[in-house]
Amino acid sequence: MCIEREDNTISIGKQAELLGVARSTVYYQPVLDTYSLELMHLIDKQYTKTPFYGSRRITAALRRKGYQVNRKRVQKLMRLMGIEAIYPRPNTSRPHPGHKIYPYLLRDRKITQVNEV
Repeated sequence: MCIEREDNTISIGKQAELLGVARSTVYYQPVLDTYSLELMHLIDKQYTKTPFYGSRRITAALRRKGYQVNRKRVQKLMRLMGIEAIYPRPNTSRPHPGHKIYPYLLRDRKITQVNEV
């Protein structure tokens, strides 16, 4: 965030007002319980071993270790940690090299009547 807490010339409330954010968001500190921190540590260890695991497989691995956790919680913690599974993304923008390129036949044509094209 762009708010400077040590700056005495402009108050924190005025800085928040200038940025267009509520003052309560400046003071907000997320609260994580010890169980969530332990789960995050285990997720990090599992992700380091197998970075191709998504939330489903990490949830299954945690359940095998005896932890009571559901997939939504694992997804939330993975998002909070900034990690996601490594998998091949689709190459939808790349044309196939062998595909024929068709010419656009209406490029220089003036359409002056209804149903002409």
